[in-house]
Amino acid sequence: MVRLEQITKKNYLYCMKLKLPKNQQDLVASNAFSLAQAGFHPECTPYGIYKEKTMVGFLMHCIDEDDNNHWVWRLMIDQNHQGKGYAFEAMKLLINLIKEDETRDRILISFVPGNKAAENLYKKLGFVHTGRYVDDERIMQLKY
Repeated sequence: MVRLEQITKKNYLYCMKLKLPKNQQDLVASNAFSLAQAGFHPECTPYGIYKEKTMVGFLMHCIDEDDNNHWVWRLMIDQNHQGKGYAFEAMKLLINLIKEDETRDRILISFVPGNKAAENLYKKLGFVHTGRYVDDERIMQLKY
């Protein structure tokens, strides 16, 4: 259904054109900010989420320098492509990719409290609350 493709100089402009609806813009950092972060954090890998040849979303995965765990730092689906299951499918692909790393046993993700769509998505994927927060965001984890 969807595929992940690393963001490179060939596709970063498409990534920067992706937009969230106004009511979601405070829930996820902009793709421009995320790509800047990835430039300064070589442990991060940014991906475009594609449906056929169209980039419909953005995902960024990192191995955190502080706790040495896999983290999903960003997940967003463009406002014109939401509600089609792309976030769920992209996260399943990323989870399977991460599980190939046998040196670690968990994936962590955080979200703004009150973002029920994100929380429900992560629960559907098997993530559970840790009771911890980072930068005022709730942390969930998936052990594998």
